[in-house]
Amino acid sequence: MDTIFLNDLRVETVIGIYDWERRIRQTVSINLEIAADIRRAAASDSIEDTLNYKAVAKRLIEFVEGSSFQLVETLAERIAGIVVTEFDVSRVKVTLNKPGAIRGARDVGVCIERTTADFHA
Repeated sequence: MDTIFLNDLRVETVIGIYDWERRIRQTVSINLEIAADIRRAAASDSIEDTLNYKAVAKRLIEFVEGSSFQLVETLAERIAGIVVTEFDVSRVKVTLNKPGAIRGARDVGVCIERTTADFHA
């Protein structure tokens, strides 16, 4: 299986558990690894035969900007659900970073992997 990836998609959102975090927008960074078979697209050289990563990015930006979760875990799970169910992929790995969340650390976050079975139970 091949992988289509998207790295460091930065989006402003409300995220966090503290009162001050609920009043501001913070940047999160999204990295995706999406399972795909790219052989047909490589042969045809046509966007219709592959996953349109621009469409994925646009959908995630819209969702994340409008969201207001307390936990990065919840946001990562919802991102995975969108990618798997709306873009018909079999597996996605989502790494979600929250830069500057811990003093002394560049960022913190979560990394999850989900498949179609996780959303079609």
